[in-house]
Amino acid sequence: MALDPTLLSILACPQDKGPLLLVADELLYNPRLRRAYPIEDGIPVLLVDEARDVGEAEHEDYLARGTGPTD
Repeated sequence: MALDPTLLSILACPQDKGPLLLVADELLYNPRLRRAYPIEDGIPVLLVDEARDVGEAEHEDYLARGTGPTD
């Protein structure tokens, strides 16, 4: 299930309040903090405790595949 572009434009990282990238309808990604937030059953789980840290290779992959509210 794809996230609505309007919803994506208002979602923000709960940690730094900045915009997030949508990566293949799988997760939301904060490239500034290198934190990935899961999307479960089409619902973004924007809880700091549920996010995971992302390594360099994943970071580059997510930047290449991610779309943001202005894309």
